[in-house]
Amino acid sequence: MQSRRFARLGAENGMVLALGVSVVSRMGILSRFLPRPASLVGLDIGSSSVKAVEVTRSATGGLVARAGVQPMPSESLAKGAIVNGPVVTDAIRNVLEAAGIRGRDVALCLPGSAVVAREISMPRMSPAELAGSIAWEAEGHIPFELRDVNLDYQVVGRGADSEGPTIVVLLAAAKKSTIADYAAVVAQAGCVPIVVDVAAFALQNAYATYGGLDGGGSLALLNAGASTINVNIVLGGRSVFTRDIAAGGNAYTDALRAAHSLTFGEAEKLKKGGGRGQDADTPEPAVREVTERLLLEVEKTFDFFAAKPASARLDRIVLSGGASRGREFAAAIEERFDASVERFDPFRAMTMDVVSAAGGELADVAAAAGVAAGLALRQVGDR
Repeated sequence: MQSRRFARLGAENGMVLALGVSVVSRMGILSRFLPRPASLVGLDIGSSSVKAVEVTRSATGGLVARAGVQPMPSESLAKGAIVNGPVVTDAIRNVLEAAGIRGRDVALCLPGSAVVAREISMPRMSPAELAGSIAWEAEGHIPFELRDVNLDYQVVGRGADSEGPTIVVLLAAAKKSTIADYAAVVAQAGCVPIVVDVAAFALQNAYATYGGLDGGGSLALLNAGASTINVNIVLGGRSVFTRDIAAGGNAYTDALRAAHSLTFGEAEKLKKGGGRGQDADTPEPAVREVTERLLLEVEKTFDFFAAKPASARLDRIVLSGGASRGREFAAAIEERFDASVERFDPFRAMTMDVVSAAGGELADVAAAAGVAAGLALRQVGDR
């Protein structure tokens, strides 16, 4: 396997890793530090809402899902950091109650900005030798003091260089303070944080569950939220490139507020098609400008990936996230890129028991809850 010097995360052996064939039912970065229940509730704390999913099996073996989306004030989080813990805690309680979710053992995700991953090449050595040298090796690759992070590693490949056989090792580190902040709001809501993962790879877990990665080729999982667009490029069933774009659906809301002197709520309604200009075939200039800006960032991400050695042309783009429901954004993605575009529904092979969408529709929950569904599908104890 060829080493690539850019972020690659998922989950394996107690850390956040994406190791190739599948990331279905793997553990996250906290797995070796916490107790292990039999099943988990997926909880995605976003900048404008909390999404929760619980997946159980029916008597006939089919998957049954309970899912909910609970809006919360956009100022509750700032750049992925929790700034209003009580509001987030209340949102977690509310979404669990509204969706009828009974479990309290939680898998949650950190924002990509809170996790650092580096793939490094090392001389081939025994597992014991690797365990003894990994902290020293990590000091040159992790831009934090090691005492301030939870660090783990996984061998993801083997190769050779001019000096002999090598192993490719993936280091992953998350700041203890960030993990503590997210775990605290979960605990205050009466839940037990068990697994921490990264949004882009939780989504990959959900997509892989339905065989979405079995066809090989290359695809981009594009999860468009309120303030962030996660891009995860998968090649031959394996994650090879990730990037978080610091913009999302709130950019449309802000542009419409400025253009029409609206409140945030009024602009949100207009954005979703509930007001002037949204029924026209041609979107208004404020919307077109935001769409162009977002697509330029997506395009730069794809171009950066394409410039990497052994990169492949993208065959598919898989859209998810609340912002992907916007007509203008999805249509522009289809028009801009020479790849088939698919809207991902994480519940397509499940029976929906309870859906709580705070006034929305099942399609809104399906778009927003892909990450939470991927978290809920993880099984504790897999290695």
